[in-house]
Amino acid sequence: MTLFWIITAVLVLIAIAFFAVPMLYGKEYDDVASRDELNKAFFKDRIHELEHESSEGLVENRQELVSELQQSLLDDIPESEVKKSVHVSAGMLLPGIILIVGVSYGMYASVGGIQKVEAWHDAVNRLPQLSQRLLGDNAANEPLSDQDMSDLTLALRTKLHDDGDDPMGWLLLGRIAMANRDGETAEMAMKKAYDLNPVDGDIQLGYAQSLMLSGKPGASDMARQLLRNVIKKDHTNVQALSLLAFDAFEQNKFEQAIAYWTMMKKLIGPDDSRAPMLERSIERAKERLNADDKAKAIANGSAASVTAEAAPKASAEQAKQQVVATISLTPNVVMPKQGDIIISVHSADGAPMPIAAVKLPLTTPFPLTITLTDKDSMMPQRKLSSLSEMIVRARIDSDGNVMTKQGDWYGESQKVMLGGETKVLINRQY
Repeated sequence: MTLFWIITAVLVLIAIAFFAVPMLYGKEYDDVASRDELNKAFFKDRIHELEHESSEGLVENRQELVSELQQSLLDDIPESEVKKSVHVSAGMLLPGIILIVGVSYGMYASVGGIQKVEAWHDAVNRLPQLSQRLLGDNAANEPLSDQDMSDLTLALRTKLHDDGDDPMGWLLLGRIAMANRDGETAEMAMKKAYDLNPVDGDIQLGYAQSLMLSGKPGASDMARQLLRNVIKKDHTNVQALSLLAFDAFEQNKFEQAIAYWTMMKKLIGPDDSRAPMLERSIERAKERLNADDKAKAIANGSAASVTAEAAPKASAEQAKQQVVATISLTPNVVMPKQGDIIISVHSADGAPMPIAAVKLPLTTPFPLTITLTDKDSMMPQRKLSSLSEMIVRARIDSDGNVMTKQGDWYGESQKVMLGGETKVLINRQY
């Protein structure tokens, strides 16, 4: 930033020089040159007149007149030692210099976007801090706000503009874009990282995830191939198995999903905090595989409401570790022909990355009531029950791609305490 102001100062000084130098030194030479040129022109014109008059016989003593004219020209040439010139003092230049400086910096302050430039440099300086917070390395584990995510994206793009051969930088940008549901940027960044380092397992996982979320034809096939490559190199890679299980579940290949989740359970062991979540995922896949009566009722649109659990009513202790939301629509909402209902729980500051989420078929009738618990958490290390206060959001996804939001209807609840109940009214459109 200091270099920028030095450059502006140099440019302003150059402008002042163009203004001041002619004022201080150019007047004397301009006057003398103008006077000489005028005398020469007058002399030549008078000689031409004398020749014309002599040819017509009007002038008898032409040579004497020419001599007098030459003498007059010599007498009019000023001597250098008595030469007079007009000089402008530095004090007279001061108002003009002040005007140049004022106009230059005033125009920049008005149309130059100095606030945006300062915010840009501030974001670049905060890149290490924001990166640590994103990765959860800060002691306070403070989540990133929407503005923090925007600053991190800007700072990272700046870094990658200067050093575009950093695959880890592109990988981080892709992860941020996925958290912001910017599928296009996520896929572009992950592909850049993959092109630079196609053998890195983390990059293969990130690229596969972005392809799965893109919803493009053929993208899922390439994503599965990438994940299988990861498994070939490291058959204990739990994240790759998790993505394969998720993909199988989304394709209604419940037997494959159960197999992947069972393999994960064996790898992590019964004492791992993720084991109960895997068990619940397996149970859910088995329920879908058996096509129980509740799933059929939802498909036929005959259920009056739906809950996230098919188990008996939760105990009083369990009720304290969940949140109940009632989702309804306003009359102006236009339901798409196909899609899903996505219900997500976010931290009370409104961070875009959900803590827990549930996806229901669009055939589910409204109003619906849903109970979200730890089993719906997105990451085992950060469960829904870790929030004392939260926000529930509901969105009607119309294209089957959770990364895109254009045209989707959505709504958001007020802040609700863990163990409480809230209402979400879907009444706005992206």
